[in-house]
Amino acid sequence: MSRLQLSKEAKIEKRNLLEQAGVATYPYSYPKTHTIAQCRDSLDKSVNTAGRIMALREHGKVIFLDLQDQTAKIQVMVSSKAVGEETFKHFTLIDPGDFLGVTGNVMTSKTGEITIVANAYTFLGKSLRPLPSEWNVGEDKEVRFRSRYLDMLINPDTKRVLDARWTILREVRRYLQDEHNFIEVETPVLQPLYGGTNAKPFSTHMNALDTDFYLRLAPELYLKRLIVGGYERIFEIARNFRNEGIDQTHQPEFTMIEWYEAYADYTRIMEVTEGLIKHLVNKLYGGTTLKVGEHEVNVGGVWQKMTMVESLQKYAGIDFNSLNDDQIKQLLTDNKIELIGEYTRGKAQFQLFDRLIPSKLIDPTWIIDYPRDVSPLSKKHRDNELLAERFEGYIGGKELCDGWSEITDATDQRQIFENEQTRMRAGDTEAHPLDEDYLEAMEYGMPPLGGIGIGIDRLVMFLTNTWSIREVIAFPTLRPKNQ
Repeated sequence: MSRLQLSKEAKIEKRNLLEQAGVATYPYSYPKTHTIAQCRDSLDKSVNTAGRIMALREHGKVIFLDLQDQTAKIQVMVSSKAVGEETFKHFTLIDPGDFLGVTGNVMTSKTGEITIVANAYTFLGKSLRPLPSEWNVGEDKEVRFRSRYLDMLINPDTKRVLDARWTILREVRRYLQDEHNFIEVETPVLQPLYGGTNAKPFSTHMNALDTDFYLRLAPELYLKRLIVGGYERIFEIARNFRNEGIDQTHQPEFTMIEWYEAYADYTRIMEVTEGLIKHLVNKLYGGTTLKVGEHEVNVGGVWQKMTMVESLQKYAGIDFNSLNDDQIKQLLTDNKIELIGEYTRGKAQFQLFDRLIPSKLIDPTWIIDYPRDVSPLSKKHRDNELLAERFEGYIGGKELCDGWSEITDATDQRQIFENEQTRMRAGDTEAHPLDEDYLEAMEYGMPPLGGIGIGIDRLVMFLTNTWSIREVIAFPTLRPKNQ
């Protein structure tokens, strides 16, 4: 019999003995009035709290235990004198991993540790598996991610990152709603036609309608329908799905926020986004500076702004506009870049940028004015019809966001969709399908519009200096155990 099985059987026996002694091993509720974080701020006061026992140390008639809830951890001292001899005996049947409610006074121990001196306790739940004292499989990330609940309990860094994620989600909503009067909305996850970005979709079959649907790539086209419907400032924090590779920065299921503002262009959207990043850094760190990789980055200053062509010149020494097609194709070959579908100068420019430049963009940087043929949903540049009024934000060498002055001319949008169909017929699996319903909505009229998409996962990565997307998602996508 394995050590785990022996331990599990011993715990079951302890549970049975507690029940025989009249102790409710799985009670219905407990009147917890203080979080453990509040207890730590309540010296010389009476408190009533509850949590999971993380460690237990016996010293004769006194037991010290570490009690943890979602806010903090605290030492608790339980003595037979305070709680009574019979009740104290039950501690021989209580283990780390069990849940306990405690009432008592908060004091500082002789060693300087904040401690609850218990005058009563209530048993709140028996664990049937032993907690690891340390995350002793920490080297095996697959095991850690499969038992993510244990990772959260044992690894303080995991909980720190996830706590930051929940804070970021809360503060994104507060910033947009309170500072800029945006409304949070919802759009379909199951869509009859995919769109909103260049990516491969997941498909599924809806039995009720006997029709194939797609899990959304992005909420963009439905959010724009809401703009046609009369909304002017809207956002959605959306779960999106892309049937593509898994790596350090990509997961097939991920979270992003998109927002759209009527009567705004891409310059305005950059201003709002810059304010959001500064707001989040301040909420997490109380200032404007954070560590990104090995770099100290200050988001409080003026963010640099340059065109994609300027970035190729500055960081790679490539004067793109002076090159002919043969020279560009040679650059693609030299950098081991294969274009999907037909060759265009714009597509080549974007792929060269994507391969060579982002890792060099450490300080907050706006890259603006993308080629139109890789920006099918972006408005053409007011000064150069070969370009789009599109931008991406980079911090710490990572792309954080993608935004645009939006196309509001239905005729222009139709032509771009038709161009995408040509690409699709040429074998480009990431080309946009023609969305006739969306074009019909546009034909009813759309105001000037700016919009943006920000990957929440990547945002958390750079704000917590955690450079694996799996670390910032509570339950990342993993290969099934039997494969």
